Order: sequence, then C-alpha cells, then structure tokens
Amino acid sequence: MKKITVLILLLLVLVGCNQRNADLEDSIHSIVKDENKSEIKIQSLTNEDWDKAFLFTPYSTEKGIEEQLGTKFNDKSNIFLRDDIYLLVFLYEDKVVQYAEIKRHGSDFSTGNKNYLTPSDDLILIERH
Repeated sequence: MKKITVLILLLLVLVGCNQRNADLEDSIHSIVKDENKSEIKIQSLTNEDWDKAFLFTPYSTEKGIEEQLGTKFNDKSNIFLRDDIYLLVFLYEDKVVQYAEIKRHGSDFSTGNKNYLTPSDDLILIERH
C-alpha cells in the first residue's frame, strides 16, 4: 500500500511540473522567420487549455516571473542569464501548464500595453531590427 501511495504522489508531482512545448516553439519560430509577418496569434498554435499567458523579456529573474505569475515557476531556461530568448508562460486556473522559449532571431516581441494574454486577446507583436 505504501508503494502505491508513493507512486501516486510521484505522478501528481510530475503532472504538475512545468512542461516545455517544443511544438509551439517550432510554430512560433516559423512565423518569426517569415519577414512578412508582424504578429503571432497564440491561441491558434496551442492545443492546451490556458486562460492567461505571460511574455517575459530577456534577463527576467525567476523571482520577478513568479511575482507576475502569482505562482511558483521553475525556470529551466535560465532566462535571467540570456538575451537570446523571450519566455512565454501559460497558466490555467492559476497553475503553470506549459511554457515556450521564443528565440529572438533579430526580433523583439511585445504584448502591447497588456499585462498578459488571454485566449480571446492573444496577439504578440513582432518588432524586427
């Protein structure tokens, strides 16, 4: 019985872990490579349920990310040391469900004056250099 309890707890921990979405990263990368594109509509690129998405700039600290998200986040990207990516973190019911590292490729990204994105307001602007 003890082994089953430990196994169940382990599965719950794994399910709650931050999940990097490589397919989403590839989709975003394809859009950014197309110099005719100036925006990214996130909702059409992901199949996961989410209700908020936050875009973090290079050099964002894990503490700052957690404060903005309002929840714990294990930053495996080490964005606080990097200027080559943005980090897109998705929440569902106030829990992190997935994240994506967005490579800059000579571009910057913005959500305009919004603090976060929603499925109905999901536009990321691309500013090319």
